[in-house]
Amino acid sequence: MNRFEGKVVLVTGAAGGIGSAIATRFSAEGATVIVTDVNLEAAQAVAQRLRSAGGQAQALAADIAQGDACRQLVTKVLGELGRIDVLVNNAGINRRGNLLALSDDDWHSSFAVNVDAMFHLCRAVLPAMIEAGAGAIVNTASQWGLHPAPGHIAYNVTKAAVASFTQNLARDYAPHNIRVNAVCPGEIHTPMLEAGVLRSGRTIADLDRMVPLGRIGKPEEVAALVAFLASDEAAFMCGSLVEITGAQAVA
Repeated sequence: MNRFEGKVVLVTGAAGGIGSAIATRFSAEGATVIVTDVNLEAAQAVAQRLRSAGGQAQALAADIAQGDACRQLVTKVLGELGRIDVLVNNAGINRRGNLLALSDDDWHSSFAVNVDAMFHLCRAVLPAMIEAGAGAIVNTASQWGLHPAPGHIAYNVTKAAVASFTQNLARDYAPHNIRVNAVCPGEIHTPMLEAGVLRSGRTIADLDRMVPLGRIGKPEEVAALVAFLASDEAAFMCGSLVEITGAQAVA
């Protein structure tokens, strides 16, 4: 499929497990992908891999926890390419612990990356999408933003905010033909998840047994859902929060 041929797709957190899979999927479908991450070297490696596979990709470093960096990122892409057809707000951090275990920095950093960055990026990209008469925004929320898991209050609350932000933005900008949706993954096999499993003393096999489908998810499966939501095939989906969990209850 070449659903995104001629389109520009900006993906944040694109050097991570899910982010790199999202960038890869859009590239494979013909998009020019802006691979954005706070880690420039990692972003460059992903972009180079996409170009080696015949795709068009550019790596840009941005600390999206800073509002100015978000605005500068969008300005640079629009200045060089003239358009942003799809924005994927995928970057996120997970500061674990209950309320008494968290530091002030844990709380504020969680909101800066998971919520504030999305606010700044959407506000920067919306005028161009309105002028173009179309656009798609896909946000990465979480199953835990809808059904909180214990011991992750900062992550859960910020992902609940992503879900609410998604629905609010969709209602406000649907009249401009801008569709805003969110994916809400459960347990997905990423480096972030592996690190958490090591800390907990459990194994991936333990997590697999908790999922009715018999295994945790793959980043490529989330990427396929993100691409669908951004495509014309999902033309009537706007304000949707789509869970991708293998029917797993919250751990």
